[in-house]
Amino acid sequence: MTPNATILIADDDSAIRTVLNQALGRAGYEVRTTGTAAGLWRWISAGDGNLVITDVVLPDESGFDLIPRIKRIRPELPILVMSAQNTLLTAITAAERGACEYLPKPFDLKELVSVVQRALASPGTRREPSAISASEDRLPLIGRSPAMQEIYRVIARLTQTDLTVMIMGESGTGKELVARALHDYGKRRHGNFVAVNMAAIPKELVESELFGHERGAFTGATNRGIGRFEQAEGGTLFLDEIGDMPLEAQTRLLRVLQQGEYTTVGGRTPIKTDVRIIAATNRDLRQLIAQGLFREDLYYRLNVVPLRLPPLRERIEDIPDLVRHFLRKAEDEGLPAKTLDNESLETLRRHRWPGNVRELENLIRRLAVLHSGDSIPAMAITAELKEPVRALEEGGDAETLSGSVERYLTQYFLAQGDRLPPPGVYDRILAEVERPLLSICLAATRGNQIRAAQLLGLNRNTLRKKIRDLGLEVIKGLRRE
Repeated sequence: MTPNATILIADDDSAIRTVLNQALGRAGYEVRTTGTAAGLWRWISAGDGNLVITDVVLPDESGFDLIPRIKRIRPELPILVMSAQNTLLTAITAAERGACEYLPKPFDLKELVSVVQRALASPGTRREPSAISASEDRLPLIGRSPAMQEIYRVIARLTQTDLTVMIMGESGTGKELVARALHDYGKRRHGNFVAVNMAAIPKELVESELFGHERGAFTGATNRGIGRFEQAEGGTLFLDEIGDMPLEAQTRLLRVLQQGEYTTVGGRTPIKTDVRIIAATNRDLRQLIAQGLFREDLYYRLNVVPLRLPPLRERIEDIPDLVRHFLRKAEDEGLPAKTLDNESLETLRRHRWPGNVRELENLIRRLAVLHSGDSIPAMAITAELKEPVRALEEGGDAETLSGSVERYLTQYFLAQGDRLPPPGVYDRILAEVERPLLSICLAATRGNQIRAAQLLGLNRNTLRKKIRDLGLEVIKGLRRE
């Protein structure tokens, strides 16, 4: 702790000022509190204080507008921003304006004291504010849960860097949305964001797809082909499902990361590249390394900053915000305006969400289309959620089960926005369907793996391996409404 450090606090809520005064006072700091930006500015301009904690919303001036003025006269002064507007934009704006940390309200007092200690030990460097434009209801990531707040803070720290990021999470958790946020709010936002799904590209075409090819490099190469690295020059290249990249392409990618250059397929001249790499996976890469399917040296090159996205079942408190967002989105697409009451929201909270946020969005879109009333009742949600499971539980015939799968796949393509099936559609669909299918079967059989294996037509050992590979939780039974 910095000896005799003085903490300056600005918040228009007297209760918060009192709590912070007591917590930081007990930690050994001298504390001054004010309810206005003007009061805080008088202390700062007089050279007082070793650290500032300010709310975003103050009665006389925005805390965000105050930060650049503070940085102009005292660039070394650490600033912590508090806000009840717990969104990605708040975290990023705080970082862009020069704050060293963002604290969502309500916050843990022990964490606050720890953050203050770190900030005083390592004062942040000055950042010039840059223009960021986004409305709160059009943000790429939605949620106020502690898990999402940590994601926001990590993204805010990463936007002004070119560090390679590895995003991990189940299918449907929003890995591409995080990658886009890192690009759209980062210093490369004026460059291209190029996304490549490794599972959707035939293995023999991966190297050409990424690095381009020369005319005559292989049969059918009648013209020079531009690769994704060239398309993303100066911007961001997002490599989704990196665990599906063939070993040969992994070797070439490692060279790019090590030397900053590549050669096209059939080419000999190295090409310098300036691209930020963000990778994502829903698989256990360490297990793939043990199986000899993924290079360990490439893993460490890609895993500079690991970022795990929580499944929806770990952030159930975000469901109301997500539902409101998806209902607005459906209305913007020309669908009728809908609402959900508390009973309907509680029904959504009780679901296990094997398909995560994507499953929730598809459900809301489907209900917005199919349900005629202004308010969507809980019974309509229950019917939609239970239909595929009921077909399994009741031993439904092939036609019934096929209809459920057909509806799922239809929603899958609507969610992906694909007008035509992409290359490698079989592997792509399998990767999306396998996890929820196994989860549903295990739930329907109440965790009985022998019955689940029989239902699926799999060997029991094969099912066990898939459960382990996919990191599935063996469910002991479905919740009954």
